[in-house]
Amino acid sequence: MRFCDASPLNFDSLRATVVQRFAMELPMNKLNILLATVAAINTAAIADPQSHTQAQRADSHAPIGIMGDHMHNAGEWMVSYRAMSMTMEGNLLGSNAISDDAIATTQANPYAGMPMMPPTLRVVPQRMTTTMHMLGMMYAPNDNITLMAMLNYMNKSMTLKSYQGMMGNNVLGEFKSDVSGMGDTTIGALYRLYETTTHHLHLNAAISLPTGATDKEGTVLTPMNMQRTVRLPYAMQLGSGTYDLLPGITYTGKADNISWGAQYMATIRTGDNDEGYTLGDIHRLNGWAQYAWAPSISTSLGLAYSDSGDIEGRDANIMLPVQTANPANYGRQQSSAKVGLNLVGQKGALHGHRLAFEYSVPLKQSVNGLQMEMQNMWVLGYQKAF
Repeated sequence: MRFCDASPLNFDSLRATVVQRFAMELPMNKLNILLATVAAINTAAIADPQSHTQAQRADSHAPIGIMGDHMHNAGEWMVSYRAMSMTMEGNLLGSNAISDDAIATTQANPYAGMPMMPPTLRVVPQRMTTTMHMLGMMYAPNDNITLMAMLNYMNKSMTLKSYQGMMGNNVLGEFKSDVSGMGDTTIGALYRLYETTTHHLHLNAAISLPTGATDKEGTVLTPMNMQRTVRLPYAMQLGSGTYDLLPGITYTGKADNISWGAQYMATIRTGDNDEGYTLGDIHRLNGWAQYAWAPSISTSLGLAYSDSGDIEGRDANIMLPVQTANPANYGRQQSSAKVGLNLVGQKGALHGHRLAFEYSVPLKQSVNGLQMEMQNMWVLGYQKAF
C-alpha cells in the first residue's frame, strides 16, 4: 500500500551521517555509537515506511472502525477480520430519558383496537446487544483502483419487560429475544482521485446485497401472560431486504508523526423489500487524528456524526405492543467520541500483521419517537496485506 510518494531514503548514508554527528559532539564510546545507530533506524522507519526492512507505520491505516479508508498498490491483497459489539440500554423519547412505567402507561400502542392489543405499550425493551463478525478482503488490480468485499455474521440479543394486563404498572416478568445469522454482504471499489506525499483523496463506491434475513421469529411473553411465537420487530432482523447503494469519499493526510482524515459515507435504499417496507437512508461523517509514538504503535481520537431516517411502509406480520414494532420509532441523529489504538509488527514473524481497537461513546443523541439509548460500541480488528 502506498504511504509516501517521496523517493526512498539512502539508509546507509543516513546512518553514517547520524553516527558522524554523534562522534563529533559526544565522547566516542560504544554506547554513543549504539544510540546513534538506533536513532538512524527509527528515523528511517518513520520517514520511509515503504522500505523493504520495515513494515508500514501503524497510523498508515485509519482507526479500525473506519471502513474503506485506504487503498493498495497494484497486485496487493489484504485480508481482515473485525469483531464489533454495540450496547443499548434504557429508553429515549426524542432526546429525553423516559422510564419503563411511563412507557407502559402513557405511550400509545399504534395497534390498539386489534384483538388482544392493549391501549399502551405494555412491553418495554431493557437492553440490546448487537455483535458482528466481519470478514473482509481487498485487492488492487492497479494503483488507482482497489476492490473490496465483506461478509457479516450477526447476533442480536434483546431483553424486554412485560407489564401485566391492559393497564397499570404491575410487572409480569422479563424475557429475551435472540437471533443470529448472516447479515447483508458488501462489495465495492475505491478509486484514487488525488495523492501527494501529504494528502490522499479517494471515492468509495459499494453495493450492499440483501443476504440478511428479514423474517426472523422468536417467542415473546405477552401482557396476557401467554408465550407466543411471532415475527420479531424490525430492530431484530438481520438485513435490510433491499439492494443498497454505499457511496462516499475519504480524505487522509500526514505530517511527521501525525496523521489525520475524514470520511463521508451514505447508505441509500433502493425500494421496498419483500415484506413491504424500506429502512431509512443513513448519512455518516467521521473525522480522526492519530499520533505515531513509534512505527509499530499509534493512538487516535475521533468524532463521528450519523443521521438515519425512519422506516417507510410496514411489515403486516409485525404487530406487537412494543416500541420496536412501530416504523415511526426508527431513525436518529447521533454524535460520538472515539479513542483507538493501532499496532503493526515491524519485523520477524509479526512483520506487517496489524491489530487495532476502537471504542466509542455517544456525546448526544436525538431519536425519532421512542427508542433505546445507545451506550457504547467497540471494534477489534486484524489486518494483513500480502
